[in-house]
Amino acid sequence: MKRLFPLKSGDTLGVCAPSARFDIEKLNLGIQILENLGFKVKVPKEIFKKKRYLAGDDMLRASVINNLFLDPDIDGIICARGGFGAMRILDHLNWKRIKQNPKPFIGFSDSTAILLSIISETGTPVIHGPTVVSFATAQKETIDSFYKILMGSFDKIEITNGQIIKPGECTGVLKGGNISTISHLLGTRFQPDFKDSILFLEDIGEPAYKIDRMLTQMKMAGLFKGIQGVITGVFKDCDNDEYIEEILSEIFDPYNVPILSGLDSGHGKVNLPLYMGIDIEMDTKKIAKIHWI
Repeated sequence: MKRLFPLKSGDTLGVCAPSARFDIEKLNLGIQILENLGFKVKVPKEIFKKKRYLAGDDMLRASVINNLFLDPDIDGIICARGGFGAMRILDHLNWKRIKQNPKPFIGFSDSTAILLSIISETGTPVIHGPTVVSFATAQKETIDSFYKILMGSFDKIEITNGQIIKPGECTGVLKGGNISTISHLLGTRFQPDFKDSILFLEDIGEPAYKIDRMLTQMKMAGLFKGIQGVITGVFKDCDNDEYIEEILSEIFDPYNVPILSGLDSGHGKVNLPLYMGIDIEMDTKKIAKIHWI
């Protein structure tokens, strides 16, 4: 899979809300930051609907995404926030339309369900990166790297404070995201295929034993067969996070692949964007780094 054409100043980002309801004040702050970066922002009125904890019913949330992909004036699509709800709309997304109108789709956390499904259903790469609401409190490093990746100039990350759990070099398609969301796709037709992939994992608010349980389930389901490497992001507010490296070592040791933890991507203070669905090189021998090919 080849990366999408980079965007340019003045291009339009469409906002979707595939998951939970959001704070309107934070949304507006995030929109202001996107506009300060030089993007136009289109906010469909439908995303302000409410149903329980969701941003409207399933068909409505899906139709916003379908329409943004079809709209020729939209150059990229960014999620309002995460939470829960993205997997509920997977059956309502128009995969043929999405494949015929490729454009950057950006989100993380609960949006992992859509990111991985776009890759598998259409062959289109995606961006695991900040949502509009998260921009309201984003640090400069997050904002700058987001701009660079959309402009096509963010090709390498050196992980200076990471932990090399198992050294080595590998090449593969970068895929992954939120562990909890991935685990709930098991047994569905949207279960991801990680063969020949470098697997990225992150989560928030999950104690170590739950991360252990979810990874063990994935392993027993055969989800990790054929992986080329593992890199983990932030495990924010996870009880007993001092156990995480040991858990990762135990889970992935049978696959004899490089394992690196500590990438500033996910729910931490810094959320570096990751181009997923295309090949990267990962090196953990000397300076821990990943490089998009």
